[in-house]
Amino acid sequence: MPSPKLLKLSEVLAELNMSRAAFYRMRARGLGPRIVKLPNHQIRVRRADLDNWLTGQEEQPAA
Repeated sequence: MPSPKLLKLSEVLAELNMSRAAFYRMRARGLGPRIVKLPNHQIRVRRADLDNWLTGQEEQPAA
């Protein structure tokens, strides 16, 4: 079974068109995708977690 695709924080920021500071502010408020902290203190985001988080951010159409 292949391991899940882990994205570097820079890749996530580029995809979201977001600054590092804005990402950390969002995370501090309890928002944002789940992250993986590596033993070397770097941060990664699983591709599936980012996709699921983005899906959850979609606005529902007005009834």
